[in-house]
Amino acid sequence: MLLTIDIGNTQTVIGLFGDDPDEPTPKTSRCEEGLLDHWRIATNAERTSDEHALMVQEFLGFHGFSFDDDIDGIAISSVVPRATAAFRDMTERYFGFRPVVIEPGVKTGMPVLTDNPREVGADRIANAVGAIDVYGGPVIVIDFGTATTYDAISANGELLGCAIAPGVDISLDALYQRADALRRVELSEPRNVIGRNTVDALQSGAVYGFAGQVDGICARMIDEVGPCAVVATGGLASVISPYTASIGHLEPWLTLHGLRLIFERNAGS
Repeated sequence: MLLTIDIGNTQTVIGLFGDDPDEPTPKTSRCEEGLLDHWRIATNAERTSDEHALMVQEFLGFHGFSFDDDIDGIAISSVVPRATAAFRDMTERYFGFRPVVIEPGVKTGMPVLTDNPREVGADRIANAVGAIDVYGGPVIVIDFGTATTYDAISANGELLGCAIAPGVDISLDALYQRADALRRVELSEPRNVIGRNTVDALQSGAVYGFAGQVDGICARMIDEVGPCAVVATGGLASVISPYTASIGHLEPWLTLHGLRLIFERNAGS
């Protein structure tokens, strides 16, 4: 079985891929094929490799699995170098092999045509690999994370570039910190566009505001790359996607799927 680990600035998502006939689960997307379970934890660069190992063992224990006999590989994408080092050390110490980490020298099958390919986040490469596998190209991938990223992939499967905007959560955090009269609210479906109280007004501005951003950026990207599929992923994708006109596909586990594909391309190395 394979563990896929996507380490973001705010959260880390762990996926377990394999074949378990005792746990059949309905699949709605190719990204979910073989995905036995998934877990989301807060990213903490201060955690040691031993602490990560303890958490992973607890997750595996939910299915009766263990380090020793059940995990054949680990694939990692990360934008937090200290956490990368801790998970790399965890893999080598507790599993007894080296992980596949998306970094220079790893086979991804995804040409990156930006001015400096080394600047492209590993999660964005995994997203692009997963999207081109499921939907072909051209395709736009929107990842609602700490930042909201819009990646454009060509018809030939090339990562052309992206637009990066402040993420939903950090944008709202900035608003709460700078406006004394406003407070935190649950990010959920607004009752009306025209809010009649502070909570409704904040929810309307957040949800419809970010939905409008999505449609505006996607329209301009489509002008450059032509008609294409638009795929959303990331922690808040399910909140914003229903209010957009441009997002056609919601893939919560797109990054994990891309990590699995990249692992398979490097399994013999």
